[in-house]
Amino acid sequence: MLWPAQPATTLMRQLLLIQTGEAPEIIHARFGGFADWFREAMRIQPERMRTVQVAAGEPLPDPDTIAGAVITGSASMVTDRAAWSERAAAWIRDAIDAETPMFGVCYGHQLMAHALGGSVGWLPAGREMGTRAITRHGREGSDWLAGLPARFSAHTTHRQSVLEPPRGAEIIASSELDPHQLLRYAPYAISTQFHPEFGAAVMRAYIDARADALREEGFDIDALRRDACETEAARGLLQRFAQAALSRQLDEEGALQS
Repeated sequence: MLWPAQPATTLMRQLLLIQTGEAPEIIHARFGGFADWFREAMRIQPERMRTVQVAAGEPLPDPDTIAGAVITGSASMVTDRAAWSERAAAWIRDAIDAETPMFGVCYGHQLMAHALGGSVGWLPAGREMGTRAITRHGREGSDWLAGLPARFSAHTTHRQSVLEPPRGAEIIASSELDPHQLLRYAPYAISTQFHPEFGAAVMRAYIDARADALREEGFDIDALRRDACETEAARGLLQRFAQAALSRQLDEEGALQS
């Protein structure tokens, strides 16, 4: 078992995608939406994933009824303390208590840190954008993060970040601009500021969509586009997370049937 087993009370529990936002319309029209990107990155069948639109007020299920949860990015800011976001933060605390596997991305990364006692705010170095070098810290370990290279590429687009991780959180990886790119809160709960669900084409589309603001901030748009590449090491984190969470569920299903 990669994570502590839980009572096998419900067959075919799904991975929950907690969707806190959506791709800009111009990008969605070309590449689909967040649910498509995450499902493809995790390489799971549609029937094994359930999506809840928390920003639209959809309720979150009991953590004990799902195999695990992934929390997406958003154009919103955690520091706005929107009511739907604070409800999701409370749910995250319940899910941690239930030992539910969780993976937060970008907004989800910041929301997990905020929910568990960390602080979130504007990135002191300014906006981080494009395909960046990420450095892993410490020894590799033997859990599902094993195999993550000491240095790898990942896609980034954010202006806020985790300024202070929650007490007890482990800093797994950082970038030049953000020291908290990958945090682990428990053996079954991590979050990334970078976007493992992005492909290179999506990264370029985000660069193009924000080109005017980026130019005003001094970014070299041509260089950002040129440096965008596929980020298999980062993307593999999502796939291994899904495999681990669903494998635990399959083990429980098999135990009930035996």
